[in-house]
Amino acid sequence: MQFHPYPYQQYCIDRIIDTPKLALWLDMGLGKTVVTLTALQELKYYRFAFRKALVIAPKKVAESTWSAELKKWDHLNMLKMSVCIGSLTKRQKALDEVADVYVINRENVQWLVEKYGRKWPFDVVILDESSSFKNHQAKRFRALRTMLPHINRIIELTGTPSPHGLTDLWAQIYLLDGGQRLGRTVSVYRDLYFVPDRRSRNMIYSYAPKDGAPEAIYKALGDIAVSMKAEDYLTLPDMIIDDVPVRLDARAQNSYTSLERDMLLAVSDEEVVSATTSATLTGKLLQLCNGAVYDDDGKVRAVHRCKLEALEELVEQLNGQHAIIYYHFRHDLDRIMQTLKNSPLNIRAYTGPEDADAWNGGEIDLLLAQPSSCGYGLNLQDGGHHVIWFGLTWSLEEYQQANKRLHRQGQKFPVIVHRLIVQGGLDEDVVSSLNGKEDVQESLLEALKARIDRARGGQYDVA
Repeated sequence: MQFHPYPYQQYCIDRIIDTPKLALWLDMGLGKTVVTLTALQELKYYRFAFRKALVIAPKKVAESTWSAELKKWDHLNMLKMSVCIGSLTKRQKALDEVADVYVINRENVQWLVEKYGRKWPFDVVILDESSSFKNHQAKRFRALRTMLPHINRIIELTGTPSPHGLTDLWAQIYLLDGGQRLGRTVSVYRDLYFVPDRRSRNMIYSYAPKDGAPEAIYKALGDIAVSMKAEDYLTLPDMIIDDVPVRLDARAQNSYTSLERDMLLAVSDEEVVSATTSATLTGKLLQLCNGAVYDDDGKVRAVHRCKLEALEELVEQLNGQHAIIYYHFRHDLDRIMQTLKNSPLNIRAYTGPEDADAWNGGEIDLLLAQPSSCGYGLNLQDGGHHVIWFGLTWSLEEYQQANKRLHRQGQKFPVIVHRLIVQGGLDEDVVSSLNGKEDVQESLLEALKARIDRARGGQYDVA
């Protein structure tokens, strides 16, 4: 795919190139990954400015997103990437590969620092979702801090640098400037800009900014921080599609392959789920992409949590921004609610007009909805501008109408549609059908035929 950067994207690319230590606070869906990779290729192959770059990201993002973006854009064909996640053996092997960009999940930062020590090879470090480094006491922050003398460039990416207040900024900015702008220690930062808020006799639980502190902080960071929100860029499309790749783990992939090839799925040593027709198999495969299937008796059989984990990370990245989550099957709703039950967010499943009113009133953080139940006629644009598709629909009309609940007159911000897509699964064919606006039934049958034909080595015989 050809990359034609919007003016704000070209500005960000130029800033990454020109500013060795940069905080790029770019809202979700505005293309921070392709912007960063474009700048890295320029720095590596046209300016010879670094040897190896390291991307530190949430696990699911590290697993798929960066490599998927690299493959997506034609102009990035010079960059080589190695994804360093999984077992110790897999990580070691990936680190030994010759590449320009290495990607790890944030849980392995301490391990990586201990592995290399003073022989740290990465002169560029990219922190994807840098807000995960906001805690100055966390092991990942302390470990990376010791490597700062060996790092020439740091790029921090997030749409929400201070999800819980301005106190979250100190650790992130310290990794950029070593304390030059906000103070050498967090205590100095607090003394300069804050006063104790909630406290007991011996403990301070929170801090409130002094008068004028926010403006002073923003001014101090003006030369190393670029803040861009989706609503600020009227040249952007009214609706932005953000495809989130989901990779199945080995066990889940084996289950998917078995169902696709044999029309059978073993859910236990004694029980097997069967699919007798192409339509039944299609439904089972889409269910399996989401993580669970109905067995022959209508009971729910959970198979994996890969997409649920991706959803959790996506919700975390929203940092409190409201979103509608569209699900396909009833067991999707039940498993999503179970997964998010301990979240401090206000989560509700749509049941009627009172839920729409609560959403538009800002009372609901995450509204779970079946697109056929609220995809038509409802005005939901006042409650948020993020849509998450946990399970997609083959119906182009249903898909478009569901997105239009937010993408309509009165919406103040560009709507960002996040689609969780299992790599190599039937999800990709649904996306292809929606993108191509093809006939639904024909797309479904042709996609299924092609998949089974490949799985069986060229012999298609499904009724």
